[in-house]
Amino acid sequence: MAMDSDERKIFDCLKTWGADFVNAKEVCRRAGGKRRYAEDNDWAKPILQRMKERNILESDALGRYRIKPVPKKIGVEVENKGDQTAPDEHYEQL
Repeated sequence: MAMDSDERKIFDCLKTWGADFVNAKEVCRRAGGKRRYAEDNDWAKPILQRMKERNILESDALGRYRIKPVPKKIGVEVENKGDQTAPDEHYEQL
């Protein structure tokens, strides 16, 4: 199932934060722009939850979100590049 335009905006916003968890309010503010945030400052919250249910995002105990990292294979020697996220195509297939 492909991402809709709101999901894509949120995904692109979270991608700039890398492996850091981001507060939902911050996503609402940055992903939609000033006008959308002024109209509804919680517009992204249901979309964030939907993306979490689809395993595109993960959240921590404080309710902050980040792009779910690609699981590492056990027993395979991989060059350590830190906590990286998969390319966009990986999340389009979820």
